[in-house]
Formats: sequence, structure tokens, C-alpha cells
Amino acid sequence: MIESVEISNFKSIKKKHFHLRNLNLLFGLNGTGKSSLIQALLCLRQSRNLGNGSLSIKDGDYVTLGKAKDVFYQYSTDEYLTLNLKFSDNRQLNYEFKYLPEADYFLDKNWQGQQNVENIDFRLISQTEALFTDNFQYLSAYRARPKHIQPQNYGIVVNHRNIGNQGHYTAHFLEVYGGTAIAFDNMLHTDSNIEDQITQTTIVKRTLLDQVNFWMGEISPGVNIVVTPISSDYVLLEYQYKQRNLGYTNRFKPENVGFGITYGLPIVVALLAAKPGELIIIENPESDIHPRGQAELGKLIALAAMNDVQLIIETHSDHILNGIRVAIKENPILKDRTLLYYFDKVVTDREQYSKVTNIEIDNKGELSEYPKNLLEEWSNQLLKLL
Repeated sequence: MIESVEISNFKSIKKKHFHLRNLNLLFGLNGTGKSSLIQALLCLRQSRNLGNGSLSIKDGDYVTLGKAKDVFYQYSTDEYLTLNLKFSDNRQLNYEFKYLPEADYFLDKNWQGQQNVENIDFRLISQTEALFTDNFQYLSAYRARPKHIQPQNYGIVVNHRNIGNQGHYTAHFLEVYGGTAIAFDNMLHTDSNIEDQITQTTIVKRTLLDQVNFWMGEISPGVNIVVTPISSDYVLLEYQYKQRNLGYTNRFKPENVGFGITYGLPIVVALLAAKPGELIIIENPESDIHPRGQAELGKLIALAAMNDVQLIIETHSDHILNGIRVAIKENPILKDRTLLYYFDKVVTDREQYSKVTNIEIDNKGELSEYPKNLLEEWSNQLLKLL
């Protein structure tokens, strides 16, 4: 697990030490730098030549940020971008990258051409830490739009156990892993226990697909996810709904059902499919989801954080945050596993940069600070109506 990240001169982050926990929430207005922490980590992940001192910022598997001049903090008087990571086993990666304005990469200041010896620390860490291994899932804010014909990808889904950066292999993932049991008992939905009237025993429905259907029911009540392979390249994704005493409705194409179901599905799958030691990064989990569903997603996110899983969640949603706050009140163990980072912008006569405030959540769900614009917009609009 990543214990801390120190960043300087990366986009709007002038300098900040992030102490990471199991659940790390990034909150703030648009354009205040929330994505910068995530992008820095994704640059590290996609930099296959990092062992030789090259940080990739363009045409990567995760982010494309342009040239170094587009990434380097423009008001800096220094010429180095710093990224320092410390992991829970005390191993560290410490980099100072030289700023070359027109380059599409940053180069380690210790690079000495072909005579440079490969970074042994990076080679060893990249084999075990989730940020660099298959025990990683990133879901971009730009998730796949509703489509009933979904692509298959054996390499990403089967070999790397991943649903894709946009969640576009979610249907294939469910087709492959839907019948397997989820790893963590505390994430079982409250409707998981079924009483068998014949044997008079309790059956626990703990497969991934069962749990996905239970939790997706919090977003769209009664929904049932159906995946059907139709060729070696495609999977059919359909939704149907439970009807009391009548079984299920006809199957519906995702294009004919609310967008929030398709946008929420990859989030729910990624959380429920998490394995011990996994790192999950999610941008805007609330997209197109009703406030009640957002609060339930917040609860599921918090339940995942009670396990050996690390999450970095960027959100604008009060409902996601409040769902997490309620989960902490109900499960006090989460108090020391959760940290909220609130991003704001500082503008002076000479520069502007991200100001990041660490906010603790106590065992009653109360925040240690309530910065301006954190949770007050509902009240602001209500006052205008009075």
C-alpha cells in the first residue's frame, strides 16, 4: 500500500505531502488540482522506462498530458519536478525529474545516458506494489457510454483481471468472473441471505454477479444484469427488472435505460471484485446517479476500505461523502482508515496554486474542518428561495 506521496511542481501542485490511508477522498471545486494527484500516480504507472529515469507524460496507457511545459508548475523558480513515494513496508521511490520544456517526458536528474545503471529499487518495487502490478484498477471520469454490444478483451480481462480504464470491458469481466465469490464478507449486501423453504437452510448468495445485482438495486431498484457471449469478440449486455409474482420483465438494451445504471455498473463491479492488496482509483463515481444511489455507493466504497484495499476517490458529490460519513459512524474502525483532502485555489499577484487541506472524519461522521464551498451549496441555494 502507498503510505505517502510527496509532489512538487506538478501542474497546480506547488508542493504537497499526501499521507495516504485505505480511503482517500479528493474533494473541491473544478480546476483546483484534484486530478493532479491521480495523474501523477498514473504517469508513474505508465512509465515503463521509469527504472531508467524517464517519466512518461504523453501517449500513455492512462494519461496524455502533452509536453513538459504543460505539466510543470509554471511559477516555479526550480527546474525539477519531484515525486517521492513511500510504501507501507518502508520501501521508497524518490525522483527529481529535470524540466525540459519541449520534451514529452521528464528525465531523472541522475540520468547519465547509456552508462546509467537501472534503478534496482524501482525494478523490485514494480514487481510487488499494486500501483505497478495487475492488482490495480483505474476508472476514468470518461466511462463507456451505454451500449448493448460490449467488446471482449482476453488480455485485459483474463490475463490482467481488469475492466478497462473506461469500464468498457465490464460486461466481459462479469461473463468471466460473475460466478466467483467476492473476497470480503463485509461487502455482502443485506439481501444476500435466502431461506430455502425445502431444506430449511440459509443460502448466502455471494457470487460477484449476485452481489452486483443486489448493490445495483440501490441505484435502480429491482434491476438485474444479464451478460451473454455472442461471439469471440463481443458480449451482449442487457437489463431486466424484477416484478412481484411475475418473475422478470423483458430484457432492455442499456441505450433504453437511464445512463446512471451503465455509468454506475463499472464502479460497483470494481469495488466488489477487489482482491487483498488492490489499489483502486476512481474519478467521479457519482456521474448520472440519483442522490440516494450516490449515498449507497459511498457506503460501498467505505465497506471496501475496511479491508486490505486502498482507494483514491475523486468526487464532487456531497452524497458520496455523506454516505461515507454515515458508514464511519456505523463502523468506527473506518475513522483511522479515511482521510479527506479538500482542494482550493490560491491566487496572488505573482502566482496561483492548489491549497490542499487535510480533513479528518471522527467516529460520529463529523469533519475536523468545514472549508468554504465544501458542503454548503445546498444551503446557499435554499437561502435564495426563502
